[in-house]
Amino acid sequence: MGLFNRKATPSPTAPAAPVAQVTLEDGTTYTISRVVDVLGDSCPRPQLMTKKALNEAASGAVIEVRVDNPTSMEALPTVMAAVNGTHLGTVKADRHWCVYVRKN
Repeated sequence: MGLFNRKATPSPTAPAAPVAQVTLEDGTTYTISRVVDVLGDSCPRPQLMTKKALNEAASGAVIEVRVDNPTSMEALPTVMAAVNGTHLGTVKADRHWCVYVRKN
């Protein structure tokens, strides 16, 4: 059983083969190696799950963080220096944001 009686779910940072590619506003295309789905979660969980994914990733890996909490979305770019990552960009989707980060 998860926190606050929520059913346990599979790890949102489970490693996988390259998921997709994304082209950001500057025209740069990146291959996404992992997706961290923290939809419905609030601070500090999105930051902690992003840190965990970066720690497990290879150098240069690009991670997509799907977040729907505005405060968490704004906080992710600012914590990148502390977690050995670089913020590449944030894209607004229909009901969430996709924040793209790369491990240094």
